[in-house]
Amino acid sequence: METRLMGASGCAVSAFTLGTMTFGKETDEAGAHEQLDAFVEAGGTLVDTADVYNAGVSEEIVGRWVADRPDDVTDRVVLATKGRFPTGEGANDVGLSRRHLTRAIDASLRRLGRGVDAIDLYQVHAWDPLTPLEETLRTLDDAVRAGKVRYVGLSNFTGWQVQKAVALAHRLGTAVPVTLQPQYNLLTRGVELEVVPSCLDAGLGLLPWSPLGGGWLTGKYTRDQRPTGSTRLGEDPERGMEAYGKRSSQQRTWDVVDAVQQVAQQRGTSMAAVALAWLVARPSVTSVILGARTTEQLRENLGAADLRLEASEVEALDAASDPATEDYPYGPAGSAQRSRPVTGGRAS
Repeated sequence: METRLMGASGCAVSAFTLGTMTFGKETDEAGAHEQLDAFVEAGGTLVDTADVYNAGVSEEIVGRWVADRPDDVTDRVVLATKGRFPTGEGANDVGLSRRHLTRAIDASLRRLGRGVDAIDLYQVHAWDPLTPLEETLRTLDDAVRAGKVRYVGLSNFTGWQVQKAVALAHRLGTAVPVTLQPQYNLLTRGVELEVVPSCLDAGLGLLPWSPLGGGWLTGKYTRDQRPTGSTRLGEDPERGMEAYGKRSSQQRTWDVVDAVQQVAQQRGTSMAAVALAWLVARPSVTSVILGARTTEQLRENLGAADLRLEASEVEALDAASDPATEDYPYGPAGSAQRSRPVTGGRAS
């Protein structure tokens, strides 16, 4: 598996990340450990979890796997977790305040257990409009200086929030974020307007989540039949951002699905592999987060590590998934102002 630097840091990670949100709920501990073994065997190194994934059970499962495996296996793993969302009922059990973050970091380390001496990448799970950003950045920096955290990252920030966090960290002399986790896939390309340029400018590596659009880009859903059975939308068709009714009513959804299917058929591979190969090659992407219920699903998705799309295939996917922004400033009328030739000057 390809190895890349984690943003503007010197830490190398695999181009695909094992996401663990299913651990402890959709995937039991034995299945989770099997996924971790398969991921590392395939050359994967970055493992991502969070304190709210199944009320901390995901972190505990990952921690027990680390403790149970030889050092020559676990030493290759770069472990990431997150904090910000509610971990209790109190007013201070949520957010990015010094009080909540210091407790959240310590609690994550306790759950990860004796095999983890520090969190390699600690990410704030979302923006906090109530806590001063300086308080958050200084708290994260204190954790780095104390040896509890090695690198810091962001998740679900908008473009201006990324710029503000990075600029303020430089001004304060605190640890500067090196990564951002956004929702990003062929069906959700809005991040390309402001978030991706912001990360390119600031040197942050993207760790996209939901790379398969909640299953839509695998081809499992059809126009004429609502999902049923043991899939996320089969169990809850109106679940979250990938709700069937919402997405199936948009022609663009089916244009994208058809384009992915066509490339997959031409290449003799799965639709999931095509969608993942498109995303892992996008600007600023460091590592794409794979989340699977079963080891079989994970192995299939890891097949994308060997797939390189042709320029014509990328163009077809880009065209089908074009978010069709307004003409100005993001569309064709504004594109000329985002670059210019060195010569410049008025035309004679």
